[in-house]
Amino acid sequence: MDSLYKLKPYLRRHRLLLAAGFIAIILSNAFEVLIPLIIREVVDQLQEEASMRQFLEYGAMVVGVTALSGLFSYFTRQTIIVASRKMEFELRNDFYAHLQKLSVSFYNNTTTGDLMAHTTNDINQVRNFLGPGIMYATSTGIGFVIILGIMLSINPTLTLLALLPLPLISVIVFYIGGIVHKKTIRIQEQFSNITSRAQENLSGIRVIKAFTREQFEVDRFKDLGVEYYRRNMSLIRVQSLTRPVLYLLIGISLIVVLWYGGSSVIDGRMTLGDVTAMMIYLGMLIWPMIAFGWVFNIIQRAAASMGRLNKIFDVQPEIMDGPDTDSSIKDLQGHVTFKGVTFSYPGAPGPALKNIDLDIPPGKTVGIIGFTGAGKSTFVSLIPRLFDITDGEVRIDGYPIKQIPVETLRSSIGYVTQETFLFSETIRENIIFGEHGAEEELVERVADIAHLSGDVADFPKKFETVIGERGITLSGGQKQRASLARALARDPKILILDDAFSAVDTYTEESILSRLRDEIRNRTTLLISHRISTVKQADEIIVIDNGKIVERGTHDELAGQGGIYANLYQKQLLEKELEEM
Repeated sequence: MDSLYKLKPYLRRHRLLLAAGFIAIILSNAFEVLIPLIIREVVDQLQEEASMRQFLEYGAMVVGVTALSGLFSYFTRQTIIVASRKMEFELRNDFYAHLQKLSVSFYNNTTTGDLMAHTTNDINQVRNFLGPGIMYATSTGIGFVIILGIMLSINPTLTLLALLPLPLISVIVFYIGGIVHKKTIRIQEQFSNITSRAQENLSGIRVIKAFTREQFEVDRFKDLGVEYYRRNMSLIRVQSLTRPVLYLLIGISLIVVLWYGGSSVIDGRMTLGDVTAMMIYLGMLIWPMIAFGWVFNIIQRAAASMGRLNKIFDVQPEIMDGPDTDSSIKDLQGHVTFKGVTFSYPGAPGPALKNIDLDIPPGKTVGIIGFTGAGKSTFVSLIPRLFDITDGEVRIDGYPIKQIPVETLRSSIGYVTQETFLFSETIRENIIFGEHGAEEELVERVADIAHLSGDVADFPKKFETVIGERGITLSGGQKQRASLARALARDPKILILDDAFSAVDTYTEESILSRLRDEIRNRTTLLISHRISTVKQADEIIVIDNGKIVERGTHDELAGQGGIYANLYQKQLLEKELEEM
């Protein structure tokens, strides 16, 4: 239950709307409880002479009171339920905004499906508490108190006898509620598993089809669904006990009223109207008794869901501005310096980078070569501070990297990642993703540099063509070139190209590089590639092996040293000659 206390700021923001709802609940219940009193008068009048006019007046009173009760019930929903929808909107936005702040390492250890379950199922459960939960808890609570007061005023002894079985309800609800809470958590965990599996399968549908694993995945998803069904049925079996027990206890109370009330009418201690009113009031208590159990179930579910959400809210970004941040730094020139940098991934058996020393003056181009898994991508990911170093120091323009505001740092960098990702938007929207409001001239210029203009010209709607989820309608080479155009559109001081030409042929690569030379002349550029042809024109080339810089120099210097670079160069020259033959 403690997890629900974190909803206080949302409740506080909408306190006026909620207060109006509480007033509406009081008025709605106040008019509703008048109906049995009117009927009592009608029943008592039947024992005496009464005119048709009196009955019509009583009828009009019942209709009028019922209408007023219904009107304020409508206002209750228009206040409390509306407030709950607003709080749901704010909570979902806050949760999404928090996810955007979290570091890359968080997403390395959390499945997308699990996060999707949080943003849908868990937030919906919390909304049920903020809306129906609060509304029905308040309404039934106030109604119960008012009805109990009236029943006591009619006949205290009969009231106490009628309510005698009802305290057992609280004990039963409390016991069942604990079981419901545990089973609800297990259901939500399985829902996350189903969401994760569905998201992963739909994202990898082409691989599934290529390996003819459709039926296997269907069976595996079915197994998850069966387990989800089994856990829900286990919860339903517990919940199904609640209503019969409640009705049994209410039935016992009705029998008590009929027995004691009938005896009192015969003895002249109560009128028939009094017993009738007591029967109606007891009937009106049936819903509050059921609602208490239902609301308790909602609270249990909401507490479990909010607890899961709080686990995410409590995760603090590893990469963020701190006490050492200098907010006066607004612009960077791109002078990158590594001094004795060592970096280890959390939980890894050893460091991914070891004692890296490198100085890259502004406007210089550095090529990075190495075998798969050598640490090249890890090395460049430290510059936009996707991870914090374990030891040593990274400086930009002489500033320690932690001193630079994260937004300033990353807005100065254009990054084409090894795994190309495009959004399900138009080509134009993808290109200007990091530079909203860019003019059409800029879009066309960077597309031309990236050798993408010719392809776009063949598309039906040119730059306004929607490219589908993850850019599915584009080839691998087109995706990489669109990503390059997106990075260039930012006009970054530092340009990082992580194997950005692996999906294009050598001719296209050479064409792009020739157009890039003028573009990168005044910006610091880091080129990661497996191809010597990509990096041979760089001002300096470094070779990373097993997390260390083992060779450095120009192309001509490294080609004559007989090391890793020279061996790769000779091998690629041989492959080129064989292709030409």
